[in-house]
Amino acid sequence: MLGEDINDSEGEIKVSFGYQCNSGGDGTPSGAVKGVESRSDIPRSGSFSCLSGAALSANATLANTNICNGLIGSDILPSLDSPNSFRRVPSSPSLSRLDILSSSLQSSMSNLSCSPPSPVGSYETDSYMLKTMSVPTRSDSFLNAVEVQVAGGAAGEDRVQAVCSEENEWLFCAIYDGFNGRDAADFLAGTLYETIMFNFNLLDSESKQYVPSIDAASDESLYSEMEVSSRSFRNGVLDILHRALSQAENDFLYMVEQEMEDRPDLVSVGSCVLVMLLHGNNLYTLNLGDSRAVLATFDEGNDMDQSGRLKAIQLTDSHTVDNELERTRLLSEHPDDSMPVIAGKVKGKLKVTRAFGVGYLKKKKLNDALMGILRVRNLISPPYISTEPSLNMHEISKSDHFVIIGSDGLFDFLSNEEAVKLVHSYISSNPSGDPAKFLVEQLVIKAAHSAGFSKGELLNIPAGRRRKYHDDVTVIVIILGTNHRTSKASTCI
Repeated sequence: MLGEDINDSEGEIKVSFGYQCNSGGDGTPSGAVKGVESRSDIPRSGSFSCLSGAALSANATLANTNICNGLIGSDILPSLDSPNSFRRVPSSPSLSRLDILSSSLQSSMSNLSCSPPSPVGSYETDSYMLKTMSVPTRSDSFLNAVEVQVAGGAAGEDRVQAVCSEENEWLFCAIYDGFNGRDAADFLAGTLYETIMFNFNLLDSESKQYVPSIDAASDESLYSEMEVSSRSFRNGVLDILHRALSQAENDFLYMVEQEMEDRPDLVSVGSCVLVMLLHGNNLYTLNLGDSRAVLATFDEGNDMDQSGRLKAIQLTDSHTVDNELERTRLLSEHPDDSMPVIAGKVKGKLKVTRAFGVGYLKKKKLNDALMGILRVRNLISPPYISTEPSLNMHEISKSDHFVIIGSDGLFDFLSNEEAVKLVHSYISSNPSGDPAKFLVEQLVIKAAHSAGFSKGELLNIPAGRRRKYHDDVTVIVIILGTNHRTSKASTCI
């Protein structure tokens, strides 16, 4: 898991993080490459074999955020990030990031009057103070583990996270595609994973209350009870992801309100959100905005060892005005506003219809904090940007090969089908290679060709100026099942 430099022709891209699982069976790792460590002490039974992640920046932005009295940037993110490797950390630290954040809020806001939490989807009620929360102990959480492997990093305004427990067969990945600044993406990277893990403790406690009776009338009856319990559990996982995101949104907008006098730009800062949780054979996704999770799977009746055609299946919805369903929803929710979409953007500002943050399109008082042309005219019926995520659960089959999750910067240049074809071709001929880095390189080649540059010329353009030619891009490729291979990961910031 120790990173290494990749000496490509431009010398631009460096290893960031990669994870390779034990091959199972005899407990011997297969073909570990330098820079990626295998776990040989844990027997494997199946949910994923390795992951590869890469990121390339286009935007110029500050290295860290100062929101929440600087704690997100100075205390929380550095403890999460490991830009050159995965690293092993206890799964239940004595003081969680939520405790640190909450304590800071309570001390700095002790003289403020705070109201109770606002309901999901409500933005006009006052925000609330974070409750102090401890991370669940190993015995409490259904994702319990003595330790986890953690990696994270930043590229421009993008943030990426990966947390893995191979012993319990789960993987958490998230991409936060920030815009108008990276404060919202930083806040998510510093708090959302902890919030989700805390809430899983509640699900575990509830699930333990139901145990099917061994005195069931028949095997069919017992099977039916277990199916109901399993379906309820899966729905509970999706509900927890939703609940955690709603809490993060309320907390973030509360802090924006407290700090907007000094930093009015915070009211326009936002982020798309893509979370993927792989637990056993269940792959859960949550998304806001236009990042995507794309599954590569063989046609029915053909598994990955046969010659069936590989298909690309998008597991997430695209929340943009270009999506006719989203555009129709937006128009129907604002019947008194004749112009909710202006020049192909929500109120002339954003192409995404759902996002984290961007308070000025959700609350009138946040919009009023902006001056002159920055303020949205005729904000008749906010909120115009929704924080209602799309949620999905996919049960992995033997035909499923890999998953690509990426920010929209990837799909500006590659279709779902092109991305899947490229990854499949690459890993077939480069079993020890890095498919995520390869995808980013293909994007750079296409962006350079479109602009009339060579790859090297484009990468030599400084971040900020390069945004003219491509967006920040973050990619993670997860190889499913026990089709074991090695991986690396990279970032260029």
